[in-house]
Amino acid sequence: MPTQDRIEDVWGERTPYARGTRWPERVDTHLADGVHEDDVERWVRTASTLHSNGDAFDLGVRDGSIVGVRGRPEDRVNHGRLGPKDLFGWQAIGSPDRLTRPLVRRDGRLVECSWDEAMELLVGRTKQLLDEQGPSAIGFYTTGQLFLEEYYTLALVAHGGIRTNHVDGNTRLCTATSAEALKESFGSDGQPGSYTDVDHADTIALFGHNVAETQTVLWMRILDRLAGVNPPALLCVDPRPTPVAKAATLHLAPRPGTNVALMNALLHEMISRGHVDDAWVAANTVGYDELEKTVGRYSPDVVSTICGVPAADIRAAARLLGESNALLSTVLQGFYQSHQATAAAVQVNNVHLLRGMIGRPGCGILQMNGQPTAQNTRECGADGDMAGFRNWSNPDHVADLARVWNVEPKQIPHATPPTHAMQIMRYVEDGSIRMLWVSGTNPAVSMPELARIRSVLAQDRLFLVVQDIFLSETAQLADLVLPAATAGEKTGTFTNADRTVHLSEKAVEPPGEARPDLDIFVDFATRMGLQDKDGEPLVKWQTPEQAFDAWRECSRGRPCDYSGLSYEKLRAGGIQWPCTDDAPDGTERLYTDGISWASPELCESYGRDLETGAPFEATDYQAMNPHGRAVIRAAEYRAPHEMPDEQHPLQLITGRTVYHFHTRTRTGRAPELQAAAPEVWVEVSTADAAAYGLVEGDVAEIATPRGEVRARVRVCDIRRGVVFLPFHYGYWDTAGGHAPQEHGRAANELTLTAWDPVSKQPIFKTAACALRKVADAAGVASPAPALRTTAAHLTGGATGGATEGATEGATEGATEGATEEGAVR
Repeated sequence: MPTQDRIEDVWGERTPYARGTRWPERVDTHLADGVHEDDVERWVRTASTLHSNGDAFDLGVRDGSIVGVRGRPEDRVNHGRLGPKDLFGWQAIGSPDRLTRPLVRRDGRLVECSWDEAMELLVGRTKQLLDEQGPSAIGFYTTGQLFLEEYYTLALVAHGGIRTNHVDGNTRLCTATSAEALKESFGSDGQPGSYTDVDHADTIALFGHNVAETQTVLWMRILDRLAGVNPPALLCVDPRPTPVAKAATLHLAPRPGTNVALMNALLHEMISRGHVDDAWVAANTVGYDELEKTVGRYSPDVVSTICGVPAADIRAAARLLGESNALLSTVLQGFYQSHQATAAAVQVNNVHLLRGMIGRPGCGILQMNGQPTAQNTRECGADGDMAGFRNWSNPDHVADLARVWNVEPKQIPHATPPTHAMQIMRYVEDGSIRMLWVSGTNPAVSMPELARIRSVLAQDRLFLVVQDIFLSETAQLADLVLPAATAGEKTGTFTNADRTVHLSEKAVEPPGEARPDLDIFVDFATRMGLQDKDGEPLVKWQTPEQAFDAWRECSRGRPCDYSGLSYEKLRAGGIQWPCTDDAPDGTERLYTDGISWASPELCESYGRDLETGAPFEATDYQAMNPHGRAVIRAAEYRAPHEMPDEQHPLQLITGRTVYHFHTRTRTGRAPELQAAAPEVWVEVSTADAAAYGLVEGDVAEIATPRGEVRARVRVCDIRRGVVFLPFHYGYWDTAGGHAPQEHGRAANELTLTAWDPVSKQPIFKTAACALRKVADAAGVASPAPALRTTAAHLTGGATGGATEGATEGATEGATEGATEEGAVR
C-alpha cells in the first residue's frame, strides 16, 4: 500500500470475520523509495518496538542496511498487519544523528571519549560512592523498550551485585497500575486474557484505552469483528470523542478523576439487577459482601452528579456488561494515569469476577501495557517487582532467588520493595542518590512537573549516566553518555501485553561504536568484579541466548514460566507464557482451572490498602483465606487532589497520537510520522472554544500552577471543561537539530507531582488548568497541526486540512471514525 495511504488510512482495508472464526491474514509491507521486494537480500525476524501490541514482522536488509518491513502472516498476534509506527518507525535506526561514541562532560561540554575511558569513569565513580555511602548512593532507572535478557542482567547487577534498592523503570509512568491491579485481584501479575478473545467476545469494553492509536493492529482486529457477522457490542469509557467512541455501541465520557465512582455505579447496577454468577463467586472469590455493601451507596443517580454521565447511560452500560455471554475488557492509561488508578482498575477485574467471565474464550481481562517490553521489566525484576514474580515480603521467595543467583539472601535488599521512580527522583533531589544510571528513557520529557525534573537531573552533585541511541533531552544533561544499539542491531526476546514472547534477531551492525545494552551491563559487572558467594562471576553469561537460558531457570515454576521456551522454538513464531513441559505450546488463557497463584505461600503480593497504599502482611492475606480464590476488593470514591477553581477552571488530560511514541526520540526521525504530527496541539470543546474566543488554529496558552504551554487549537467534541495535550513534544526540537523552543510545548510542564498510593504511578490526567488566547490563527480556519484521521478530528463544519475526509475512507458503517484514548499515554 502506498506510503501516504497508511498515514491517512491508519487501519487499512477491512477483512471482516464472524464470531468464533479465524481472523484472516493481511500482509502489510513498506519499503524504502526505489526498493522492491526482489531487491531485499534477506528478511530478519523482529516485532514491534514502538507500542505494546507485539506485532511480528521481518526487517528487509540490503547492503548492510535496513530497507523496509513486512508483516508476518503466520504470527498469532497480527496475522501480517502493521500499524503506522511499525511501517515507518524503522527509518530512525539509520538516522545520521545516532550516538556512535561515548560522551563525557568536560568543562561543561559533552565530548567524545573511548569506551575504556567511559567504563573506567563509570566503575570508578560507582566504587567511590559504594565506599563513601554504600549502595543507597546509586540508582538505576530503565525503560520498557529493552530486551528481556538485558532487564534480567540489569536486575542481577543492581540488586544482587551493587545491592541497591533504588531500581525502577519508566513503566512506573505508564503501566505500573496494570501489575498492581492484577496482584490485588489474583495474587500475581500476568494478563488473564488473550488477543484471541476478540474473536469470541460478544461484548468488548474499553476502559480508558485508546486502542485505535496505542495498539492499531488490535483495533484492526476489533474493526474486522465489527464489520463481520455477529459483531460484538462495544463500550467505550473515555472523556474524548475517540475513534473507539465513534464506533461504540455506547460511549461514556466521565469527568476526569471520577473512574472509581463510575465503576462502583456499574457494579451497583449489575448486583441490583441480578447479573452475578453467585455459584462461581462463592467457589472462586472472597470479599463479595464488602463490595456489595460499598457499591450499594453508588446508584447511577448519585454517580451521575459526580461523573457528569447521564444515569440512563450508566444503566445501559451496566446492562451491556451484565447481559453479555462473553465479555472482554481492556484497561489502559485513562484509568492508570488518573486519580485512584489501582482502585479503578481493580473494579474492572471485579466486573469479570462477579460474572465468572475469566479463563474461557471471549471472557478475558487485559490490563494493558504501554511499551513493547513493559511486561519483561516486571517479570525480570528491573523495576519494583522481584524477578520471576516472587514476593519481596516472603522470605522463602527471597531465598529461592538467592539460590538461583548463588548469593546469600541478605545480599538481596528486601526489607522493603524497590524504590519507585517518583521516590528515586526525590532521593536525587535531596542528594542521597548521587549516581543515577538511566537506560533507554527520557525523563526530562516524560516525568511530571518538568521544571522540577530538569533541575533535579542538572544538579552538580549528581553523576548522571544516560545509555541511549540518540542525544535526548535527558542525555544533554548527562555527565556520561553511552551509545546503545537498538532492536535490529542486536538479538533478544520481548513479551507483549497478552504474554506472547517474540524473538528479535540481529539484522545489521549498530553504527560506529554503539553496543547492545546487554554487552554494556555485562562489561560493567566484569569491571566491577561482581561475584557470587563462591567467588565466581556474578553474571555468568556473555551472549543473549545464554542470558535467556539463565532466565528460563529463574522463571521455572513461577507464574511467568519460560522453561519450555528456547530461541530455536521462538523462530517459529510468538508463544505465550507460561510455556512448560506440561504446556509446550504455551498457554492461551490463565485461570482456566481456578486462581492458581492466590495463596499466601505462592502469591507475588499480599496486596495493599486501595486508599492508603499501606501493604498487607502475610497474616492479613491468610486471614482472607483466598487459597485458590480471587480477592474482590472494594473502594470508596475520593475527589482528585487538584480540582478546578476560579484561577484554573478547566481540567487537563494528556495522551498519545497514533503517529508518535513516547518523547518522539525515534518517531520524530521517521519522515512520514513526523510530517503527520509535527507539532503539539491542544484539543478544546466547541463550548469552551466559544467561551474563550478561540477558533481552529488559534494559539492558546494552557497554564497550571506549575507552568505554561503554548499550542494551536483544535476545536473538537471533547467533553466540555476538559482540554487535551499530546505528551510527546519535548523542550527540544529533537528532529530539528536540538533547537530549544521559545515557549513550553511539553505537556508535562503542566502535570503535577502526585501518584497513586498503590501502584505509585504518576497522575497525568487531573491537573486543573487555565486557558487563554495568545495569537490568531495563521489563516482562515487554519487547522491545528494534527491529522483528523484519529481522535483529534475536527468538530463538524471545521476545515480539516490536507487529510480531511481520510477517516471516512478508513472505516465503514458502524465503525466510522476509530478510537483514541480517554486518557491514554
